[in-house]
Amino acid sequence: MSLLPDHVPGEAFAKASRFREDLFDCLTVRGDELFDLTDALLCADGPVTAPVDLTLVAEHRRGHGAMYDALNSGNVDAPRLRQVLADLPMPQAADGRLVLAVDVSNWLRPDAPTSAERLFCHVYGRSGRSSGQFIPGWPYSFVAALESGRTSWCQFLDAVRLGPDDDVAEVTAAQVRGVVEDLIETGRWHVGDRDILIVFDAGYDAPRMAHLLDGLPVEVLGRMRSDHVMRRPTPSLKEYALAYPQGGRRPKHGKEFRFAKPETWGDPDAATVQVTDRYGTARAMAWDRLHPRLTTRSAWIDHTGELPVIEGTLIRLQVDRLPGGGDPLPPWLWSSATGLSGEDVDVRWQAFLRRLDIEHTFRLMKQTLGWTRPKLRAPEAGDRWTWLIIAAHTQLRLTREAAADLHRPWEKPIEPARLTPARVRRGFRNLRPHLRCPARTPKPSTPGPGRPLGSNRRPVTHYDVGKTTRRPESIIERDSLRG
Repeated sequence: MSLLPDHVPGEAFAKASRFREDLFDCLTVRGDELFDLTDALLCADGPVTAPVDLTLVAEHRRGHGAMYDALNSGNVDAPRLRQVLADLPMPQAADGRLVLAVDVSNWLRPDAPTSAERLFCHVYGRSGRSSGQFIPGWPYSFVAALESGRTSWCQFLDAVRLGPDDDVAEVTAAQVRGVVEDLIETGRWHVGDRDILIVFDAGYDAPRMAHLLDGLPVEVLGRMRSDHVMRRPTPSLKEYALAYPQGGRRPKHGKEFRFAKPETWGDPDAATVQVTDRYGTARAMAWDRLHPRLTTRSAWIDHTGELPVIEGTLIRLQVDRLPGGGDPLPPWLWSSATGLSGEDVDVRWQAFLRRLDIEHTFRLMKQTLGWTRPKLRAPEAGDRWTWLIIAAHTQLRLTREAAADLHRPWEKPIEPARLTPARVRRGFRNLRPHLRCPARTPKPSTPGPGRPLGSNRRPVTHYDVGKTTRRPESIIERDSLRG
């Protein structure tokens, strides 16, 4: 039995049923098959190894030909589905604000030369190697709302595949801007609420993301490389006159703050100490109003006018140990907010640690729901499959309050409030009869004639891997390319 024994949480079923109806409205072409395929994802026994195996699940009422046709020729109204996801109840942090995590997960396709728009994806630990490798695949940028506390749950809000012509920062900024606007439009954020905290990893330039997201009620929090150099605020006229009595032009940037040289740090503006269960004693130091010195190169090469001064708060976190062992190197975090108190600093580094929760969801998508298992040729088919995975994960989240623990005899029992997504999926087949199913019953039909003989002799196009647009690194290189 997969329902709670004392009562049936009708509110959870009502929310999940409403989402299923909205999801079906977003499946504009081959919607019945795509909906059945999503149910088969949730009701299959064990991990998904191939989409064709899902056609043997009882909840999938159509044949394998319909499944291939839906993935190759169906349609998912992604903008409408994003609004549906933004309208769902959002998890909030301990201080009541919305916390969104942005990260890239790769769908590796090293043996698919006939698949277009593949890029070289940076991965670690393949084939027993500890060093990084570049493997052809489809990188996807995900935006998810994080919960507070230790949990493996999050709410996906958007997924965008990065193409060969895309600038990652610009595409991600447009993606986040669309998500924030949807949250405001659906009433999940109101004027007067705390700014939405957007958490990035070290692969993003946090100050540039803050500049690209200017005008939104958001705060950017990102990890910085340990060899970075930032600048202190511009000295005031009085401070400069006292330091340089001989006069001269006041500099635009203050003194250097080198992450690798403690003698350049000075006294922090805020410092906190907390004792944690997983990391031991956590010591945080913060310096206010630090900014990078921008130059007209690389990402800022097309910027017109004077380069901006993007100030924020720099945070250094030092812990005693890591949960999995290893050397706990201190991470550097940069927040676009200034004037933070000690309590505010603790909220920022704790939110950054919560960003790691999205890694559990990526593992669930790949190992249990089989996100990267299909051998799809067209990248558009991969996009449809990705949205079905997100829809399936969202239904698990909406029905987790109605699920009981179906643990194996050798597994430890878990309280219903702490069930993982994989545990909720085990009993979804028994939850499904309590949910609405807008997909229509398939009509009886006879098998088609199949592919005519000799129609498979046309050679398939092979595609190159990598970026197709090379961006100049300097003004001289830019002008030479234009000339």
